Formats: sequence, structure tokens, C-alpha cells
Amino acid sequence: MTGAPTTGEAGAGRILAGCRSILLIDWPSRDVPATLAAAGFAVTVKGGPGPADYTAWELTGGELVTRRLGRAPGHADLVYCHRPFAELPGIIALAQRLGATAIWRQSGLTSTGAKAPDGCWLPPEETQQGHELAAAAGLTYMDDIYIADAARKLTGPA
Repeated sequence: MTGAPTTGEAGAGRILAGCRSILLIDWPSRDVPATLAAAGFAVTVKGGPGPADYTAWELTGGELVTRRLGRAPGHADLVYCHRPFAELPGIIALAQRLGATAIWRQSGLTSTGAKAPDGCWLPPEETQQGHELAAAAGLTYMDDIYIADAARKLTGPA
């Protein structure tokens, strides 16, 4: 699957089914880290530009808790980002360093350009470039499905 164009719910399910650890670089709403942690993924959040700006999101005793890590994770299966396209090459480089197999990018926009926490619309040329950049790095790329919805489908109703 690495480097292959991946789209839709089936592709999203395949990516998540092959993951245990996810690094989040920004997100459009708290629903993203909370849902991923509740689904059983090891979630690390890069919360700023510094090398120590990392936090773990975990489900402990049925409660969502955050814990400051102070360092980057040693590994992530998936890197999710809600960042401008211009940052994608650096995010891909980080994903490679962490041994990730996939990049999942979310715009937070609807097809009308309105902001929406679950919005995944991107200009077609940006999606194509994202696929090409990721494929050149040996990574799978996803940008057309809201990751929290995909995680909920994987785990079933709460």
C-alpha cells in the first residue's frame, strides 16, 4: 500500500487498520485527538514549533487525559496534519524520520471554502501534488475523509 493513491472510506479504513500510533500536527477540533485516543490509538500531539512541544492523549479509566512528553515520539505509524500545503514537504520528512507509512492531511474546508471541523475539501491540483510528494517519499497519502469519522467506523458505535 505504501506510495499508492489512497482515497475514500475503504482506503481510510485500510490505513487506520494498519496503525497503532498516530502523530497529530494540529487539528480542526478536539474531536480528532479525542476520538483517536478513544479508538485505542497511541496519540501524540505536536503542540508547537519547539522540540519539546509533544503531548500524549490517552484514555485512562474511561477518561481522556493528556500527558506532557517533552520530546518527539520515537515512532509513528501515521502522521496526521491540519496545516497549509506549503508545510507538507517538512511534514513528510518528519513522517519518514518517524518510520510512518502514511500521511493524512485535512483542510478543514468545505467545497464552498467555508471552514468546517470535518471538512476535507482541497483543490484537485493540491490533492494530486500531495499524492505525488508522499509517493516520492514512499508514503501513502489520504486527504478526502475526516479521520475521526473513519476511526468511529473502525471501532463501531460508542
